[in-house]
Amino acid sequence: MKKLITLGILASQLAFGQSKEKQVEQFLLQQMKDLRIPALQAAVVQHGKIVFSKAYGTANIQDNVPADKQTIFAINSCTKSFTGVAIMQLVEAGKLELSAPVSRYLDGLPAQWQAVTINQLLTHISGLPDILRIQEPAGAANEAATWEKVLAMPMDFPTGTQFSYNQTNYVLLGKIIDKLSGKPFAQFFQENQFDIAKMPNTVFGDSRDVIPHFAPTYNYKKYMDGHALPTEKLTNNYAEFFPSRRTGSGLNSTAEDMARWVIALQEGKLLKTKAALTTMWTPTSHTNGTPTQWSLGWGITKIRPKHKAVGMSGGGRSAFLVYPDDDLAVIVLTNLGGASPENFLEELAGFYNPEIPASDPITVLRMELNKRGFDKAAEVLKEQKTKDALFQPDENQLNDWAYRLMSSNQTDKALELFKLNITLYPESWNVYDSYGEALARLGQKSEAIRMYQKSIDLNPNNRGGKQMLERLSK
Repeated sequence: MKKLITLGILASQLAFGQSKEKQVEQFLLQQMKDLRIPALQAAVVQHGKIVFSKAYGTANIQDNVPADKQTIFAINSCTKSFTGVAIMQLVEAGKLELSAPVSRYLDGLPAQWQAVTINQLLTHISGLPDILRIQEPAGAANEAATWEKVLAMPMDFPTGTQFSYNQTNYVLLGKIIDKLSGKPFAQFFQENQFDIAKMPNTVFGDSRDVIPHFAPTYNYKKYMDGHALPTEKLTNNYAEFFPSRRTGSGLNSTAEDMARWVIALQEGKLLKTKAALTTMWTPTSHTNGTPTQWSLGWGITKIRPKHKAVGMSGGGRSAFLVYPDDDLAVIVLTNLGGASPENFLEELAGFYNPEIPASDPITVLRMELNKRGFDKAAEVLKEQKTKDALFQPDENQLNDWAYRLMSSNQTDKALELFKLNITLYPESWNVYDSYGEALARLGQKSEAIRMYQKSIDLNPNNRGGKQMLERLSK
């Protein structure tokens, strides 16, 4: 690929005499302005040291409390990477096998659940029903009763055949950690990760917990109480996680704590062998041999010839990436749902290695479309392929980006990305399903029906697509 001028390179060319720290700071402040992020923390690890650590903005808008480096942010699903480490620690201790069925470690599971492997739980290809589908009236949620309802639900698809992000998987992993470690998973994490990596500001908890120095999280909403608002309104976000669900989304931390955690991982303080680290960071496969989009607890896996990256995002507000071959890691935490810092992590990394953004087709697309408009997606793709015939955005990464836009009320932009994904991957059932969802949100019912039908034709096991098609056809 011909080298593209990234934002990081451009900043260097325009800012003679400016330090790298100042350039990074300007970049982050611009992201905060563009995305309306109240508060942001960022840390960069390079060659085993924290080379950048800053906090900006307002942590608590109600009381005008500024963010600092000790401000604690919700990291939501970034928690899953910590669970991945905990599972690998049990593997290294000889207590757990990744290829073993869950029934080897837990009793009383439905017959269809019993053959699901630990690996399949970690990578969301289990086919298990999602516990988040159980809706309880406010204040009436009961953890034990909810779990019994999940156990009675049918499988979503044959195990190993599809990907479906699913919190039930991590509830089971938490139960396994409890049993095999002989202690609650929160204690196991504390003793085997937080204490070792020196993470004093990393704690489990949700909106019900009183957490010192915690930054409440916010969202911009277009609709409230069933009505459209004249303008978007900034609202408080409230989240409750059953204790059993906290292996999937229950941690809160600081960028510096997470930076120290990355360093401890790379220095072999959390996992004993490089082989364990490599296993954890390597995507596994579906039953037909095609690779999954996840490694073991790590949902961002950028496998490419150069500048491989692994990481995770959480709640549309926090994200991190580790570049094992570049000895680099970037971490960004915010208090805004929908900020999706995973969108700009590669650009941030570009200040420390300018080749990184140019190596990632999604980042190249993002930078171009932000400048020229998302309706130019097909045009930009054609231009990039003319420059480099091997330019090929990853299907799953493109889909994930589109869903992040849709979750932050930018469905019109998401639609263009889903459409582009169909052009790139016309034989994928999932891209038609996603495009249909965006069309349905925009009220384009007949076209949405056509896309869902195409998805089902390609994958007769697409249960969710069938449900949507039935709903739209009424």
